[in-house]
Amino acid sequence: MKQNTIQDLPAASELDVLSVNTIRMLAVDAVQQANSGHPGLPMGAAAMAYCLWTRHLKHNPQDPGWADRDRFVLSAGHGSMLIYALLHLTGYDLPLDELKQFRQWESLTPGHPESHITPGVEVTTGPLGQGFANGVGLAVAERFLADRFNTGDQPIIDHYTYAIVSDGDLQEGVASEAASYAGTQRLGKLIYLYDDNEISIEGDTDDTFREDVAARFKAYGWHVIDAVNGHDLEAVDAAIQQAKANADQPSLIVCRTVIGYGSPNKAGTGGVHGSPLGSEEALATKQNLDWPTDKDFFIPEPALENFRLAVEKGRAQQADWEGRLQAFAESSPDKAAEFKRMIAGELPEDWDKDIPVFSTDDKPVATRAAGGKVLNGIFKNLPDLLGGSADLAPSTNTWLKESGKFGWEKGGHNLQFGIREHAMGAIALGIAHHGGAIPYTATFLQFADYMRPPMRLAALSEERVVFVFTHDSVGLGEDGPTHQPVEHLATLRAVPNLWVCRPADANETAAVWRLAVERKDGPVVIALSRQGLPILDSSVTAGAKNGAYVLQEASGGQPDVVLVATGSEVSLALNAAKELESQSIHARVVSMPCWELFDAQSEAYRLSVLPDGVPKLAIEAGCSLGWHKYIGANGGLVTLDTFGASAPGGELMKNFGFSVENVVKKAQSLVKSA
Repeated sequence: MKQNTIQDLPAASELDVLSVNTIRMLAVDAVQQANSGHPGLPMGAAAMAYCLWTRHLKHNPQDPGWADRDRFVLSAGHGSMLIYALLHLTGYDLPLDELKQFRQWESLTPGHPESHITPGVEVTTGPLGQGFANGVGLAVAERFLADRFNTGDQPIIDHYTYAIVSDGDLQEGVASEAASYAGTQRLGKLIYLYDDNEISIEGDTDDTFREDVAARFKAYGWHVIDAVNGHDLEAVDAAIQQAKANADQPSLIVCRTVIGYGSPNKAGTGGVHGSPLGSEEALATKQNLDWPTDKDFFIPEPALENFRLAVEKGRAQQADWEGRLQAFAESSPDKAAEFKRMIAGELPEDWDKDIPVFSTDDKPVATRAAGGKVLNGIFKNLPDLLGGSADLAPSTNTWLKESGKFGWEKGGHNLQFGIREHAMGAIALGIAHHGGAIPYTATFLQFADYMRPPMRLAALSEERVVFVFTHDSVGLGEDGPTHQPVEHLATLRAVPNLWVCRPADANETAAVWRLAVERKDGPVVIALSRQGLPILDSSVTAGAKNGAYVLQEASGGQPDVVLVATGSEVSLALNAAKELESQSIHARVVSMPCWELFDAQSEAYRLSVLPDGVPKLAIEAGCSLGWHKYIGANGGLVTLDTFGASAPGGELMKNFGFSVENVVKKAQSLVKSA
């Protein structure tokens, strides 16, 4: 066991010891009652968390959404009973009965913290490393708003982002990406406490994780405070004070702790990481910590009174801030109104008035190019936009031309994430969790695989993030199959609450960007082409808001076949319909930019677009998975269930069957069979 690696603790007040042990024993009892969970981290990290929450964290339990509160992230989300205990004890709306329902159906205490469920939880953490990177996003948002709104010596945005991170977090690649970015951006309001207990599920981390973490983070540009006894309140307190004094670097405080502290037989072992202590060891732990053995979920009154001081303290801190905000409103009413609007997540009047409308007389344009024009048109009236790409702005067309570089030019809105797709998605999600900005990211669709965890978590936690992906098919051409997405649209569509939009032209691109900005309860993917696409009539493409719509009706209004397509294949469907008409086959063309929005329409609307009894042919330069729910068992497919190849885009499209001749042939066969 590693228990002996921590030196004897200096004397602490009886009240402090009682309060810290209250956290520990709530975790022990909740995990034991659920017969599921991770008691070791809350027991080992209780002291440093107690120090942070009672001596440093600026928060108001009666108003968890207060804009200038400090943010706390439990990146090691498996230790969720730590934050649940702290939330209950400090006075948040999380009753003790909810702790007793830990990990149970419809409780407010799920296995890992979820921001949209539990009051006071800032971000939804689960997969290790995600919370670490989300915290970087929180700090980015704080600086963005501070740069925009703080004036004089009375700032209205001035708070820290704290996190407790674990060995597991620091082993994940996303944490390395995010740490490198945070160091580069000199995010001095970011302070992480590293719970260095040297234990993972399989046991001693010496088997898997021997790197010099302190040296690594120093190389990233972090301020590192090493070898702090994580059970020594005064040592932790001094380290946090030192970190707060460094405004030019993010700080990592390496806290040496014992996992499962207080357990006589399991402390310092992997056995306490992810399993209940067991009834006998729980009893022995209570005896070891001089805790009542005949009571579960016991909260001593002196400890509760101590924790509940946070209520009055938080109320006073918020009142002081509200006074500053009122003074700001009196001196700068327009700016104050804008601040309140942005924090509320509301859109300004006429925010979309400069979104361009493209003419059918214009030459074909790639939707990635159109997307850049739309994005910059939106930005003219929506300063909330904050985002960038993974070193691909010239290709994705996502640079805000009327703004500068975030971090290097004060007030800059362009985030340069570097080649860090995984961290990019998680940082953007952290920005969304913070509030006050609408984040967007951009890279090639193929690299969505690097971003899946934060995209899934954005959907799960119902946060507004716009994920832009360009080079959306084999049509991108010569880069070859390593860069040509095939299965990506289907796999993204499989994520609940994620809208996946693949617009057919410039005007549909404008329509889906409008949808993405207006949506508040989840993320939106916008998949854009590299190749130029003909411009469609903007009066018709407004139907994109329904997810699918009749772009071109069959002559006479009674279709013999329905051609339903997305993205670049919509123009192919239109050309094929023209050829079919010359053969007296009447084809309706349906553009379907967003399956999820179409599925949300009424049955009557869906049938009006895709009527029963009419054969349907799906056309999309991606895999066929999922299309049968729209075309039926007897429908046809012009899709791609193989990898691409390296050749010019037009040649690839033709060779893979995305040609007028092949679509006409498939449609003829369907009509004949019907």
